[in-house]
Amino acid sequence: MAATGDEAAAMDSISKAPSAHPAALIPAGSSSSQAEAPEDAMESLVPPPKKPSTNSDGGVETAEEAVEPAEPDIDELCTDMFEKMALFLQGELTGTCEDYRLLENMNKLTSLKYMEMKDISINISRNLQDLNNKYASLQPYLDQINQIEEQVSTLEQAAYKLDAYSKKLGKTFRLM
Repeated sequence: MAATGDEAAAMDSISKAPSAHPAALIPAGSSSSQAEAPEDAMESLVPPPKKPSTNSDGGVETAEEAVEPAEPDIDELCTDMFEKMALFLQGELTGTCEDYRLLENMNKLTSLKYMEMKDISINISRNLQDLNNKYASLQPYLDQINQIEEQVSTLEQAAYKLDAYSKKLGKTFRLM
C-alpha cells in the first residue's frame, strides 16, 4: 500500500535526514589509528554518485543497483569451477570422440568381413557354375546309363518269361 499525504512527507524527511557522524562509529578505546579510521569510515559511508536521470517525471527518483566488488575467494572459486567444468567437458568430448573412433573401427572391420564374405560367395558361385557345367557335360552319358538300365530291366523280364515258358514246356514233354 502506498503512503499518501502526511505519511509520505514523514518518510521523505526520514530518508533525507543526515547520517550519524563517522567519528561516533569508532569505539572509544581504539588504538593509535584513530586518525586514519575516520577517513576509512567516511569512504565506506559515502554513497556512489547518482547518474543523472533521463526520466521526465521531476519528482520520481530511480533506484541504482548496488555494485559490490567481487571477493577474491569468489573469483578463485569461479576460476576453479570453470577449470573443472572445462576438464569435465573435455573428458565428455574425449569420450564421445573415442566412441566415434570405436564405431569407425567397427565399421571398417565389418566392411572387411563383408568383403571376405563376398569373395567367398563369388568362389562358391564359380565352383557351383563349374559343377553345373560338368553335370551338363555328363548328362548324355547319364542318359545312356538310364537307357541301358531300362533295356536291362526289359531283358530281365524277357528272361523271366522265357524261364517260365521253358519250365512249362519241360513239364509238358515229361508227361508225354
